[in-house]
Amino acid sequence: MRALLIALAVGVGMILPLQSGINAELRRHTGHPLWAAVTNFGVGLFVLSVVVAVMGIPMPSLERMGQAPLWSYLGGICGASLVLTAVIAAPKLGAALLVACLVAGQLGSSVVIDHFGWVGYSVRPISGGRILGLLLLVVGVVLIERSS
Repeated sequence: MRALLIALAVGVGMILPLQSGINAELRRHTGHPLWAAVTNFGVGLFVLSVVVAVMGIPMPSLERMGQAPLWSYLGGICGASLVLTAVIAAPKLGAALLVACLVAGQLGSSVVIDHFGWVGYSVRPISGGRILGLLLLVVGVVLIERSS
């Protein structure tokens, strides 16, 4: 199961530059990066709504949803920030540099999140290997930027 999840994560990661490019093109047609982002989320909402309906997944009760901590509803802000930043930055940075920067930022924050066990993750202390991995990612970003 772990190998399948890793393959799924890599596969979805491979479509991130496509999404950024697609949304950047949509920006040219909507006239503003915010409209491109709104359209992106509207299409996503529609697709997920169809999937939920087809699968017959019942809607959660308001009582159950009300038990979730307030911070658990902030994921949409994170997603909106990612999409909007990519819409603006993709045409200027290119796919490789954009994704390298996003991955470096994600891994940097992930190491800290794991170390403290924030937002529901198990605690995984910072190690020399994790720090070395972060440094190598930063070197990768610099190399990609210099060759652009």
